[in-house]
Amino acid sequence: MTESPDGSANVPSRDRRRFPGISSRSYEHPADRSALVALRKLSGFDTVFKTLSGLLPERSLRLLFLSDSVRVSDQQFTHLNDMLRDACYILDLEKVPPMYVNQDPQPNAMCIGLDEPIIVVTTGLVELLDEEEMRAVIGHEVGHALSGHAVYRTILLFLTNLATKVAWIPLGNVAIMAIVTALREWFRKSELSADRAGLLVGQLQASMRGLMKLAGGNHLHEMNVDAFLKQADEYESGGDLRDSVLKILNLLPRSHPFTTVRAAELKKWAASRDYQRIMDGHYPRRDEDGDTSVSDSFRDSAAHYADSVRNSKDPLMGLVRDIAGGAGDLGGKLRDTVFRGGSRPGGANGTGGANGSDRPDDA
Repeated sequence: MTESPDGSANVPSRDRRRFPGISSRSYEHPADRSALVALRKLSGFDTVFKTLSGLLPERSLRLLFLSDSVRVSDQQFTHLNDMLRDACYILDLEKVPPMYVNQDPQPNAMCIGLDEPIIVVTTGLVELLDEEEMRAVIGHEVGHALSGHAVYRTILLFLTNLATKVAWIPLGNVAIMAIVTALREWFRKSELSADRAGLLVGQLQASMRGLMKLAGGNHLHEMNVDAFLKQADEYESGGDLRDSVLKILNLLPRSHPFTTVRAAELKKWAASRDYQRIMDGHYPRRDEDGDTSVSDSFRDSAAHYADSVRNSKDPLMGLVRDIAGGAGDLGGKLRDTVFRGGSRPGGANGTGGANGSDRPDDA
């Protein structure tokens, strides 16, 4: 056991496993890679990216955090500084990015920057998480830095703010929102990748606890990991086609996946052969990145999506499987899926409700 400065027992000490030369490809979610490739192929994105790279006030961002936040160092937030250097050592990130603590009660962390990434964590997050949970979060952000996600995150922040300013211009908001929507779709997938990097730096239980706290606050004594994961399963499989559509609509404006879904995805990866191979020292190296093929990334992501559709319990994915399988009575299947668990129009016999009425609200 280690001891805190006041002599009280702290978290158990443990050896950190290091991954020399590890490539971000080893932990990146297949959908992260494919979404980023698709984003780059989006009409107009390259033009916007090149233009914004020269216009974004990156120096202003750095000056803002330097002047109005606390920079982590050997003199300030030393425990966070130790975790940051530890995470960079484990993932073999040569240059340790600057990290700032920003006064904000909302628990949050981000990795932004165009030329060089910087990491920002809020006081709400620092106060919410314990040492091991915070270690996983910092590993998560270092994973973003290693994957090069900071550039696109910065552009997403800029475009989101820009979209609100030009919303009054006819059609002026449409093109920007198309790119923002694509960026959000990619960024949600990139969060799953960064969660995996956080797991390599920290521990699975710490990552789970952190996600539970983000969902339910600092009340771990009132929460249970298995029950939390069961929520994810219920979310995935519950409801009918209408609920599937609502899930999509609820997710579209978000930059992060839902916490229960993130927890389930991370637990699944921790039990996978890919994770075990990394822990055994068998993983792609950074010096091999130049030899990778874009088509291979697409094949991997296509296989991932096909597997997701095949194994998904979501009613919409079930309908997709039926269409792909050439379902004969597709209209009937669609009707059954939409009204599963609810009353069909016209009652059980199709001629009206129990009293013979055909009121719309009976549907």
